[in-house]
Amino acid sequence: MPLERIVSTALQIVDEEGADALSMRTLAQRLGSGTATLYRHFDNRTALVAHVVDRMFGAVELNGDELRAMGWQQALRTVAHTMFEALARHRNAARLIVEEIPLGPNAMALREHCLAALLDSGFPPRLAAHAFAILARYVLGFAIQVSGHGGGQLDDARLSAVFQSVDPALFPATVTVAGSMPVPIEDEFSFGLELLLSGLAHLRDDA
Repeated sequence: MPLERIVSTALQIVDEEGADALSMRTLAQRLGSGTATLYRHFDNRTALVAHVVDRMFGAVELNGDELRAMGWQQALRTVAHTMFEALARHRNAARLIVEEIPLGPNAMALREHCLAALLDSGFPPRLAAHAFAILARYVLGFAIQVSGHGGGQLDDARLSAVFQSVDPALFPATVTVAGSMPVPIEDEFSFGLELLLSGLAHLRDDA
């Protein structure tokens, strides 16, 4: 059985049923085969998850030379938004990345492009490593929040009404900003990303 079909089906299971639903037995049943077929490709579930995660990274089509030509801030901004959008398309799969640091060929290539852009721009090696690590964690953290966003009892319109109806004597600051609450999660992501990039710029200049 082709590896591509196996990995695609595994990702489909995660998309439809959640990360916890992915097991060798569940995947074999979906494929209409035995688990022995899967174990010819993967030693265990961890190896399977690694392939599923790297497939997501493979959907991020970014050219390394183009990224380095952008300058480090635009390169990291582009990578962050592209990865966030890719993970948002597979909301349940974002949690798989928490299980293992991505080390597949696609993830390694993306990491290499980002680190090269940072090093080319004067970041010392240690600071470049920290910069990429915090960027990756930032994107993942928001992607996981998106996976659960909207699952509460109140949608944004109703939340906004709650904020605007609070007692101004008790919550005057909340009333003052109520017209801007709640902040859409995509706006939170972009705002926080700019703060992160600004902070990294100051660290690089001080290094």
